[in-house]
Amino acid sequence: MKPDLKPGVSEEQTITTTPDMGISHLGPSVPPMYSTPAMIALIEAACVTLMTRYVDEGEQSVGFHIDVRHLAPTTIGQQVTAKVTVRAVDGRRYTFDVECTNEEGVKIGEGIHERAVIDIARFAGQ
Repeated sequence: MKPDLKPGVSEEQTITTTPDMGISHLGPSVPPMYSTPAMIALIEAACVTLMTRYVDEGEQSVGFHIDVRHLAPTTIGQQVTAKVTVRAVDGRRYTFDVECTNEEGVKIGEGIHERAVIDIARFAGQ
């Protein structure tokens, strides 16, 4: 792992929400809304994008803890941006502050996410 990934380094990733990212269990009278699992997937993707620039060959990161709150609804079709910022580094463990906003500028999620750098071959049992 390259030593340049330090607290304060951040990444943003924006997606346009699609029907497969929505919830439908509220019934047909409620428009499809962006789901919490999809928001978490976006947060993880932004962290992976950031960390991939710093890992050595044969390394990658895996998430091992997430603590987020989904604060507001977002209708399917809107854009959502995740911003992840390194909060702390402890050996091979990285803690991120995370925040998601929709295209209207509404904060729809916030929290922390923790990832660990792993050796891919060892992780895969090879």
